[in-house]
Amino acid sequence: MGKVYPEIDGRLRDFIAAQPVFFVATAPSGAEGHVNVSPKGIRGTFVILGPHRVSYLDYHGSGAETIAHLRDNGRITLMFCAFDGPPKIVRLHSRGTSVAVTEEAFADRLAEFPEPPDVHAVRAVITVEVDRVSDSCGYAVPLMDYRAERDLLLSSHARRTADDLVAYRTTRNAASIDGLPVF
Repeated sequence: MGKVYPEIDGRLRDFIAAQPVFFVATAPSGAEGHVNVSPKGIRGTFVILGPHRVSYLDYHGSGAETIAHLRDNGRITLMFCAFDGPPKIVRLHSRGTSVAVTEEAFADRLAEFPEPPDVHAVRAVITVEVDRVSDSCGYAVPLMDYRAERDLLLSSHARRTADDLVAYRTTRNAASIDGLPVF
């Protein structure tokens, strides 16, 4: 049976920090539009800032749904699954904001990450204020072995200049698939 917790305590903090991948879910306001779920990973790109606050680095990608949805309504849920060890799922139901690389507060948000990987291709820092912390059994989550980080995201963006990334945001990440503005 699942349980609701008052905050991200030490045990939950350890569980979350140990997961090499997590999932982010957002949706636009209203009945129309697409719900989005994105996998996130790469060590050093997620930090727990307090019992009700977490943050992660958002890299340039094939879309920018999360940022658009956060600007629209702020709703976001993060989910962490145990793919090894005892079965467990932890969800952080939350409100989030994004600070783009072009914004003045970006440097302050980036400084909250003690050992971020290459930050050249970071387009925003997503900060999440956690309203509800819950877990569930995870009995149906398969057991899988973690082999290694994929470096494709970072290496593909390493070939781009700062101007290339500006153009990428303007041409490929300016709006969500539902037409919501990203930046």
